[in-house]
Amino acid sequence: MILRNIFFSIGALLALACNNDDTVENVAPSSSKYPTLSGKDPLIVAHRGASGYLPEHTIASYTRAIELGADFIEPDLVMTLDGVLVVRHEPMLSGTTNVGDISAFASKKTTKNIDGAMVEDWFVSDFTLAEIKQLKAKQAFSERAQQFNNLYEIPTFTEVITLVKEKSAQLNRIIGIYPETKHPAYHEALNLKISDKLLEELTTAGWNSESAPVYVQSFEVSNLQYIRSKSTVKIIQLLSCYDVALNGDLIFDVPTGETVSYGKPYDWHLQGDTRDYSFFTTDAGLDFVKTYANGIGPWKPFIISYKGTDANNDGLADDMNADGKINDADKEAITPNNLIKRSHSRGLEVHAYTFRNESRRLLSNYHNNPILEYQAFYNLGLDGLFTDFTDTALLAR
Repeated sequence: MILRNIFFSIGALLALACNNDDTVENVAPSSSKYPTLSGKDPLIVAHRGASGYLPEHTIASYTRAIELGADFIEPDLVMTLDGVLVVRHEPMLSGTTNVGDISAFASKKTTKNIDGAMVEDWFVSDFTLAEIKQLKAKQAFSERAQQFNNLYEIPTFTEVITLVKEKSAQLNRIIGIYPETKHPAYHEALNLKISDKLLEELTTAGWNSESAPVYVQSFEVSNLQYIRSKSTVKIIQLLSCYDVALNGDLIFDVPTGETVSYGKPYDWHLQGDTRDYSFFTTDAGLDFVKTYANGIGPWKPFIISYKGTDANNDGLADDMNADGKINDADKEAITPNNLIKRSHSRGLEVHAYTFRNESRRLLSNYHNNPILEYQAFYNLGLDGLFTDFTDTALLAR
């Protein structure tokens, strides 16, 4: 208990740093020690399942996350050639499956435009479901356990829904799903109606409503507006940026040849709209989100950014911990902003991504202890978060 109180106090210091006179109206009576919009504990969303332990987006990974106590699991959705929703982080297959090892699929390797970047790979949209079922998943991060590679098949969205319902009944608690439509404009251009298919699946499951244990998320805007026109299901607008500058400013300009959607919604780019994701952090942007969504899903630096040290003035962050590498462990968190408070004042939830345990992904302020990072965000009133390590998020909560 003493140790937990220390964690809480450190996080509280960061929370107090951004305290201002903003007020939150119409907030439910609190059952949590954290200032969330609902007054309840922040939601813990298993990012791609228990992806810190097992290959992501597999039934085994989702099952592990549920058993660890996740409130929601996150299936990223892409579509097959024959119009079936399957779960992969991207339309590309080589990073998370053994597709490159299967000679029968060698001819399917091709180059496609993914949000403005020409990418050579194998693409789900060129495979039928029967072909997808011949693949096996592998761990996407080389530093994580590799012994589970090539054991698990690629599930359909229907299979994930079935799992969640079965585990909810077995454990006698409601487990939610948090699907993301990946690259909607890409799919729509191929006449793969990803938003309609999602709504069809939710309707079949009896979950196409605001009261369902479902949030739908996307980095694009038009598809979310379309879903809102057809459904009352809860919606979250995701926010991204390309990088973080040495002084902590978010960078939205994406270098030529890289994926445009790191800096702005790709559907807006196709429409000639020059606004980037920074728009959504303004009062006008939050008011706009309110017209079709229940909240925002920003990358963590949108709330607590970080700065680097450049003592030699070479324009790059220095290796502050002298481990021979430059990563987040060499950076320092700066004062949190009031994005959560301003969102709450409009009745918008805030769900941040992605929390991970590895040392190189933790800012120096957290002293190689991921619980300190969770506490920093919990104490600001974060309503939910995406984590690769459900058990750590629960321990911190």
